[in-house]
Amino acid sequence: MTTGPHNTQAFHDQPTVKPSAAVAGTGLPQPPPPRGFFGRLKAWAHRNHKWLWWLHSFYALCLGFMVILFASQGFDHARVLAATLGGAFLVMVILFRVFGTGMAQKTRVAEKKSLKISFLGMTYVLKNLYQGMLFFVLPFYWKSSSLDSINAWFVFLLGFLALLSTLDLVFDNLLMRYRIVAAIFYAVTLFACANLVIPAFFSNVPTLVALLSSTALSVFGFWLLHFPLRTLREKRTWIILGSVSSFAVIAVYIARFAIPPVPLYLAHNAVGLAPLDDGRLELEVTRVHKKRLDDLYAVSDVVMPGGEGDSFRHIWRHKKGDMNFVVEKDADPVHKGTDDHTVRVRSSMPKDELEKSDPVGDWIVDIITTDDQIVGRMRFTVIE
Repeated sequence: MTTGPHNTQAFHDQPTVKPSAAVAGTGLPQPPPPRGFFGRLKAWAHRNHKWLWWLHSFYALCLGFMVILFASQGFDHARVLAATLGGAFLVMVILFRVFGTGMAQKTRVAEKKSLKISFLGMTYVLKNLYQGMLFFVLPFYWKSSSLDSINAWFVFLLGFLALLSTLDLVFDNLLMRYRIVAAIFYAVTLFACANLVIPAFFSNVPTLVALLSSTALSVFGFWLLHFPLRTLREKRTWIILGSVSSFAVIAVYIARFAIPPVPLYLAHNAVGLAPLDDGRLELEVTRVHKKRLDDLYAVSDVVMPGGEGDSFRHIWRHKKGDMNFVVEKDADPVHKGTDDHTVRVRSSMPKDELEKSDPVGDWIVDIITTDDQIVGRMRFTVIE
């Protein structure tokens, strides 16, 4: 091979890359600027995709409030939840069977554009299903709970889950990345929804029966998402599943007083004097003199959209210093409401027990089911 002056000149004549055409610090060519309206729009969306997702989350939250307004129109719409629950379960099973979980899911989705589009489409459908379910049940649990009692925590939990379902970045990157997190999220949602759906399909079912049935159903739904279907052929699977379900049912039974008794709720609740023929009170009070306790009653109008499967008690509580005064009295039905779903129950002040303690002070009257679920609470004060 020879290296003459012509070869040297040819070497110097080769084109060079201008600094302006390279990405600073990398030496790589810059991509050409986007052309056309749609090209610029796509580039702008790519730069601001996080803000766009947050804007969509705000839009989803507004839709959630619309669902709350729809659910407030009546209990009959609860039957729609059955189809929604089945759809959410089907989408989640397909999602994890096709895309996997965790980092494997993230890597697989990143490999192919078609998989990424499918994944985003399925998670979008799933988010809408969750939003519909959680925002739908919120007003029912809100009405069935008492904010100053222990069962209020469950309402705030459902509200928190409903809010999470509207946050796209959290939902896609956490709730749908890991099967165990998605399964817990679904199990809690299934439990809350089934607790409302069961009375909608089966009339006169006691709230405790619906509560325990929902618990077993949520355990089964959790298992179906977490384990392959072929394990159902094994006897050991049914033993484990039955044991876990039994444990969960026992745990929920023990904690039943801390869960609102949907769909029951109070239309009216009061303490007062001189009951009328229809069970109402001539005078409703929050403060009463101790000389009028012989004529003091607690009256509760309980709405039972799922049928008359429950009976009720009033618990009269008084605490003064170190002395606790607690008396349970059956709340006897005294009048049917304006429709077949409302019953008015009443109990009187436990006068025979008042001799044991000074009645002056703050009182609480809880109305509970005979299975110890709190339906509502009222307060009054006895003065001297």
